[in-house]
Amino acid sequence: MNTPRIAVLVSGGGRSLENLSELIQAGQLNVEIGLVISDRNGAKALERATRLGIDSVVIARCDYDSHRDYSSAVFGAIEASAIDAGKDPISLVVLAGFLRLLLLAPDWAGKVINIHPALLPAFGGKGYYGDRVHAAVLKRGVQVSGCTVHYVDDEYDNGKVLLQRWIAVPANADVDTLAALVFNEEKIALPESIRLHYASL
Repeated sequence: MNTPRIAVLVSGGGRSLENLSELIQAGQLNVEIGLVISDRNGAKALERATRLGIDSVVIARCDYDSHRDYSSAVFGAIEASAIDAGKDPISLVVLAGFLRLLLLAPDWAGKVINIHPALLPAFGGKGYYGDRVHAAVLKRGVQVSGCTVHYVDDEYDNGKVLLQRWIAVPANADVDTLAALVFNEEKIALPESIRLHYASL
């Protein structure tokens, strides 16, 4: 069986992209990252992709009139990448800090996952991303937080949960402290979710 190929969609620094690449190189994750897509120029994740030798492309939301048109462009690029490279099609799309809403065509249902830095359904939805999530967790005073990997549907941070990992929120934690603790769990949760996805096929 050929190594499954994935696409990784990013908006920011690309730490999760780097983590996945390191695990692949170490033989701990049996996938190939076939394409990286960013929704904006200047994302540090694009620099990481170049350094890692992974093809990347920018598809900016502002260039499209609707979520549907934007989503079609994103998935069109994913499908075309296999043809252009003469390789097997990409079979899983991983949203790793990707902030744009995607509307899925029927062929992609159950083939797109997202990682969110909180225990959904709490602290999810439009506007809840990055440090905003951790600030909201601390403001609410909850005692546990963590991360969730879920299948994507046509709503922000919705869809069937694939895996969750949790941590106790330390007393007197600030946003940076909580973000670092949660990201340590994300580094475990995302690759494990990819393994679970392919194991279930």
